[in-house]
Amino acid sequence: MQHVEPDEVRVEAFCVSCRIKVEMEEPTPVWTSQGRPGTRGTCPICGTYVYRMGKTDAHDQMAPPEAINVVDQRGLKRNSKAAKIKIEAATYIVASSSMADLAEKLAADLNAVGISTWVDTGEQLENVNWAGGVHPALDQCQKMVVVISEGALGTTSVHEAWTYFWGRRKPIMVVLADETEPPDELRRRPRFAMYQDYKRGFRELVQELSK
Repeated sequence: MQHVEPDEVRVEAFCVSCRIKVEMEEPTPVWTSQGRPGTRGTCPICGTYVYRMGKTDAHDQMAPPEAINVVDQRGLKRNSKAAKIKIEAATYIVASSSMADLAEKLAADLNAVGISTWVDTGEQLENVNWAGGVHPALDQCQKMVVVISEGALGTTSVHEAWTYFWGRRKPIMVVLADETEPPDELRRRPRFAMYQDYKRGFRELVQELSK
């Protein structure tokens, strides 16, 4: 199969700022959270992002990702009170790979009490250009639990995840897996010392997430 470089692809898209159809600069094949292909680039006139749905030759070089839907709304009526609670409860759990067991246990226990979760331990091997620029779960989740440990402070994926939430003023909670102090930006966020008393820490975490 012939390799197609992104800059060799010519894609036209409508620029909402200029209100005309343009040939985008630096077209990049991307995928929506539903796994649909599209192309994102910039307008050659005003420099804003432009986007066009549809598959190009550049997508043939990439395996399509699975659809990402953090909150499973099957069986819930649209706009129902239950559906709204479910969406508000969606929580992103981020931890270093060394704390994967704790992160998975937290997710299982939170799911058991009705709080939907997405777990990120940096072990996902997919290399996907998402249409939104970040993993869909970071946008879909409304709250975050950061598992702080000595290893987490030096893990890029953990830092990038919580700084994305922090920059958008989304609620962040800190779970302490050991005696490591959280970074300055997270010192005033609710914290729970799971390494001292998991049951008590989990109970208090659920109360905070339920607010």
